[in-house]
Amino acid sequence: MKFPYGVSDFKKINTQGYFYCDRTNKIPLLEQSDSQLFIRPRRFGKSLVLSMLENYYDVAKKDEFEAIFGNLKIGKNPTDLRNSYFILKLDFSCVDPTGSAKEVKKALFNHINGCIEEFYAFYQYKGYELPKIKINFDDALYSLKSLVSAVRMTPYPVYLLIDEYDNFANTIMMGVQSTGKRYEALVHDEGILRTLFKAIKSSTSGSMFDRVFITGVSPVVLSDITSGYNIAKNIYFHPKFNDLCGFSENEVRKVIEQIVAECNFGTEKTDEALTLMKTYYNGYLFAFGSDEYIYNPTLCLYFFEQFHEMCSYPREMLDDNLATDESKLEYIAQLSKGRDLLVNLTQKAHEIVISKISKRFGIKEMLSDNSKDNTFLVSFLYYFGVLTLAGETDDLKVKLKVPNMVIQSLYVGRVQQMLLPDPGIRDDGKLAAEKVYQKGDIKPLCDFVENSYFTVFKNRDYRWANELTLKTAFLTLLYNDIIYIMDYEIEIDRRYADLTMIIRPDKRYGKVFDVLIEFKFVKLKDAGMSADQAKKLSQDELKKIPEIAKQIKNGEKQVQEYGNKLERKYGNLRLQKFVVVALGFERVSFKKLD
Repeated sequence: MKFPYGVSDFKKINTQGYFYCDRTNKIPLLEQSDSQLFIRPRRFGKSLVLSMLENYYDVAKKDEFEAIFGNLKIGKNPTDLRNSYFILKLDFSCVDPTGSAKEVKKALFNHINGCIEEFYAFYQYKGYELPKIKINFDDALYSLKSLVSAVRMTPYPVYLLIDEYDNFANTIMMGVQSTGKRYEALVHDEGILRTLFKAIKSSTSGSMFDRVFITGVSPVVLSDITSGYNIAKNIYFHPKFNDLCGFSENEVRKVIEQIVAECNFGTEKTDEALTLMKTYYNGYLFAFGSDEYIYNPTLCLYFFEQFHEMCSYPREMLDDNLATDESKLEYIAQLSKGRDLLVNLTQKAHEIVISKISKRFGIKEMLSDNSKDNTFLVSFLYYFGVLTLAGETDDLKVKLKVPNMVIQSLYVGRVQQMLLPDPGIRDDGKLAAEKVYQKGDIKPLCDFVENSYFTVFKNRDYRWANELTLKTAFLTLLYNDIIYIMDYEIEIDRRYADLTMIIRPDKRYGKVFDVLIEFKFVKLKDAGMSADQAKKLSQDELKKIPEIAKQIKNGEKQVQEYGNKLERKYGNLRLQKFVVVALGFERVSFKKLD
């Protein structure tokens, strides 16, 4: 079994024995409209969908239809439109976004001209008589018009495929705010993107671009070019296309079963591997009306390839290719309202509620602080795949959540850098955290939080001064998804343990501990003392404060109950149990339980 990790060539995948989850049954649904926009996060297989359409509709591949599609759903019942188009494919991820607006325009023209030259050479080679297409290297719109004129002399219209239509624009917008004028020059008034899509729209009305399929990550650019191209049907919220990109749990299970059999593992390994993949890679829902969460396909292929080749799980569950999404969280972290949002989202059970997801937002929203309300922030994170749909409230508002543990790690990492920008101090905190699960010693970590983290909280005057603050500080330092399933806020008999670190099943050979921590928070006024008084107390004196003693006692009871239930659930744990109590933003007290 071969896995097409990093491969988006549909023909190669389906003719050279690669693993493929058949989505060709979606083709008849896609034929119901002529011009469509399909949005999904990065690394979700959009390019493979375009390659599927390219191979299915290309007139030059008519003789290869059986070889490419014969074993698939559409091969058994093809539509009338199969192999009836010339294919022009543009990939805007190839456009260099650096430089001035004039330089970006030149890069875009070079790409379009190159694609038109390739179009002409390919169909000439395949024996299709096309009048000469004139290329104007200073004006790709002229070249595009020349292509349309040439195609009119043939029996075949064009199917236009545009991949990552928003790629270079999003890259520009993720830069410093001074790039706003550069972006506006591309999309507003007679900017080149608006003009380009006007030309495409004009060609569709003349039936030369008979069909258009556009993919991207966000609707940002679409909002800015609306008057230039307002005929695309938005299908990205349609429940029938929820799984157009992504794997179902049943599909994932079947692959795991095959790998488990080839590696001569016992059948129990299937459930173990599936649980691991579900924790890290599942959880995406893109359309209301869909009833199944889907798995990130790129991450699944990353896991499958390693598991199949080595008969062991990947050491790191986060594929580095996904790490670039951190830039989107960095963008949000720079916004005043964004910081609190990111901190809240580090908590596993936290859900965000908004009235609706914005279907379009443009450069003005991206660059204006006044428009960056909660709806904008949440919608932005949804489109980039770091939030996903979680249903509706009773009053029919939209609920969103963090999809899975891989994405959670991005939030945790960003919050850690946001609160502890000095890398040297961050390293000190991580070293203190290691002593918790390596030695069972939580004192160095409590000291670090007290001396370094609490200073940050006081200076920034965060509104969330409570147990959440304490939990966030410890979580960002202890988070380790290489060794642990960080099952914080795990539900145990309808109650929640604050932080559990359960060693991954494939890492139990290591000399580390499982960890269970219960957090409590006591306000200075409830303890009846000032900040200066709190600073002078020893650990023993802290524990004798009535309110802190009370919270430690309550925490002990909870930790013992949770610990017993975790032992019954997992078995054979090396569990270190702690109660941690913060006194305002001044002190941290703790107790280790036997």
